[in-house]
Amino acid sequence: MMIANDDAALFLERGFGMQIGFGKNPALIVVDLINGFTDSASPLGANMDPEIDHTNALIDCFHAARLPVFFTTVSYDDDALADAGIWARKQKGLAILRTGSDQVKLDPRLHFESSDSLIVKKYASSFFGTDLQTRLTTKMVDTTVIVGCTTSGCVRATAVDALQLGYRPIVVKEAVGDRSRTAHEQSLFDLQAKYCDVLAGADVIRHIQDTHIIGSTPSAPATV
Repeated sequence: MMIANDDAALFLERGFGMQIGFGKNPALIVVDLINGFTDSASPLGANMDPEIDHTNALIDCFHAARLPVFFTTVSYDDDALADAGIWARKQKGLAILRTGSDQVKLDPRLHFESSDSLIVKKYASSFFGTDLQTRLTTKMVDTTVIVGCTTSGCVRATAVDALQLGYRPIVVKEAVGDRSRTAHEQSLFDLQAKYCDVLAGADVIRHIQDTHIIGSTPSAPATV
């Protein structure tokens, strides 16, 4: 799906899609790149290989600059999915996201390190019902660079909540993915028009390298 040029022109003419820009203290939020979503054979999965590669480039950049990196997973403890609430009535596939299962573990290809944080959530937004906002506040973060999946679901919800909570949200277009190409492209259009800056990964990396001291000592690798 391609967004019609007249749609893009109309939004621009009416003042949508202005750039928010970076603040001084960015953090990277890697949304739900877990086995249940990155394995094409999973009922909730899709091929996220390119998105993982682009995400790792950003993770490496943030690690080198000693900037905070947060990962999220979706995990349910209750046998009857009571902790999924009404959402379980809408999405049958949530039943595979059981605490302790391989489905809720981070994709092993991700460059997760011991200094990173893992947020366990129950719903779409990385903020809803979690302590992510508290952790960001503690680190004085003002800019959230958001990657992961899915563009039309948890990425979008996280970006909207970030804006509403006063952060500067940035979504990296090559590092977010969806099961549906149509939903992906429409969501990127909507996000750029109304809620966040949609940027290329190379531009984000360049900004981080230009504005932060890049260290030479990597953090210790960790297993999730």
